[in-house]
Amino acid sequence: MMKKTSLKDIAQVVGVSTALVSYVLNNQKEGRIGKEVARRIRAVAQELNYRPNQIARSLKTSKTFTLGLIVADIANPFSSALARYVEDAADRDQYTVILGSSDENPQRSAKLITTLLNRQVDGLLIVPTEGMEAQLAELQRQQVPFVLIDRYFPELPTSYVALDNYQALYQAVEHLKEAGYNRIGLVTLESALMPMRERSRGYLAALSAYDLPMRRSWLKTVRRASLDADVAKAVQALTTGRYPVDALIFTTNTLTLAGLRAIKARSIMVPAELGVVGFDETDAYDLFYAPPTYIRQPIAAMGQLATRLLLDALNAGRPVAQINLQASLVIQASTPGRRPLADQNTTPAAGTVKA
Repeated sequence: MMKKTSLKDIAQVVGVSTALVSYVLNNQKEGRIGKEVARRIRAVAQELNYRPNQIARSLKTSKTFTLGLIVADIANPFSSALARYVEDAADRDQYTVILGSSDENPQRSAKLITTLLNRQVDGLLIVPTEGMEAQLAELQRQQVPFVLIDRYFPELPTSYVALDNYQALYQAVEHLKEAGYNRIGLVTLESALMPMRERSRGYLAALSAYDLPMRRSWLKTVRRASLDADVAKAVQALTTGRYPVDALIFTTNTLTLAGLRAIKARSIMVPAELGVVGFDETDAYDLFYAPPTYIRQPIAAMGQLATRLLLDALNAGRPVAQINLQASLVIQASTPGRRPLADQNTTPAAGTVKA
């Protein structure tokens, strides 16, 4: 069996102390070590195929230098992008990430948490599902370090990094108003999670602030289990009848894609007949003849900040931190303007809420 390269082997080749090699390869005391010496140490380590002894490192520090990451659905572009940014951020501190997908199922989340803790991860990054409050409270009781991403529960004093969902939807309505749209509908998920609640709240608040007409029938909630069929029904209901909308906002990327399919199936012209604002970015938007304006989440910052909060908690016992990041609106072909209203009198009175 080939002898494993040690720090001492590298030190002998370079002509420095073993301690200095350790500092360089562990990114310590960088400001006190010459750049050329550090470069030479890293080059020799690579030439000798050096691999750190993680077992010895764990015994010395009482850490495994692994983090557990639980996302909602790894097939969703948001989840896959988030995982990439978390991995990159963790790698900068020489941590490895073990990934699991809950598929929006609290039982599966519980199983993943147990598995990750059995593997002795140092901490957890969690995109929680509905019904996880008791699990998270138990983690707090056990003093397991964790940070929530994207979603949180106001009643639990936990660290999290999420989007300012209220601001995001408020901004979307504001844009549609400025583009000339007045009858704005919303298609959202049937969910008790904070992001969906805040997106609906931001939508309603903006309609009120801009004195735009409101009807309860213009806010449609759909079930995750029958998403495509429910979205198709919602689009049909919202774009027909006595009070059809002239713009639609979808509150997730899956809803946006389902909505675009429904709009195309009904031969509705975008943006001439209907303005559209989606959520999150995905390459699939470019396949639509009028790529939708969409709300962009700062996924990179979300993943990096959440990882930093967790690592700081592991290394320095950082107190609870709660961060809500701002979204940005990417304006595309689906909302440059709108057709003139054929009959202004068909619009219900501004500022009213009707069934």
